Amino acid sequence: MNPRPWWAKLGRLSLILLATVYCVFPIYFMVVQSLKTAQEDIFGNPLIVMHPTLENFEELFERKGEPRGFVGSVLRRSYPFLDWLENTLVVFAGTVSLTLVVSVAAAYALGRLRPPGFRWWRRVIFATYVIPQTILFVPLYQVVNRLGLDDNLLALLLIYPTMALPFCIWILSAYFHNLSREIEEAALIEGASRATAFFRIILPMSRPVLVAAGIFTLGTIASDFMIASVFLLSPENQTIPAGLGTVEVALDELAAVAGINLLAIPVVLISALFARGYVRGLTASMIEGS
Repeated sequence: MNPRPWWAKLGRLSLILLATVYCVFPIYFMVVQSLKTAQEDIFGNPLIVMHPTLENFEELFERKGEPRGFVGSVLRRSYPFLDWLENTLVVFAGTVSLTLVVSVAAAYALGRLRPPGFRWWRRVIFATYVIPQTILFVPLYQVVNRLGLDDNLLALLLIYPTMALPFCIWILSAYFHNLSREIEEAALIEGASRATAFFRIILPMSRPVLVAAGIFTLGTIASDFMIASVFLLSPENQTIPAGLGTVEVALDELAAVAGINLLAIPVVLISALFARGYVRGLTASMIEGS
């Protein structure tokens, strides 16, 4: 085979570099803004920080005390960031765990046990994923209000899994459907129960798909602002996206950008660490006939 010409390699590398810069630039810009002082943000270069500082991050965790002028008093009343951080971690952990448990159970029933019409059940469940969330606000609010969960974190733990379950059930059921049955049958012949075979054999083998479903769920709920801001009204009950999106701050204050970074950086790091498992999980599920 003839080697690729140099201009083809250069063009390919240029496209990869362009795509990388395009994807990384928003993260870089947020980090730069969060490390600037208010003066440098107004008069300095928007893309470069000359005198980095952590005062914006420190301001988020400052306890209430003597206000530093009017703007300082507003910020101190508007940033119960530790409460937001705790609420966000609870919602993230609870939603991902609940989504994975429910999606694994439903996907195993559809893809492995194959009840009558399981293909159509999978398609109907996945079709619900494309329904816009905005048109569900009124019925969701009625359900939450009837359950007495308004302004309660349990409302998000009830709503968020419904946003990720259709896709997670779809990819997991596709994986279970095409997974070789001989492996599970060998364990059953050895005397193991179906539950033992599932937890000790099937579930460990499904790790890449579980990682893909977990990262997808985390990205879905981390990017939400509307639902959290509608159902959580008290500042002490809000998550980071809802809290930072509803407070009023001055244009020269950058603590909000620092707060967004504290939420975005862990999500980015988790996605980067499990990127290979995410791709493997999607590849394992997106196969012929799924």
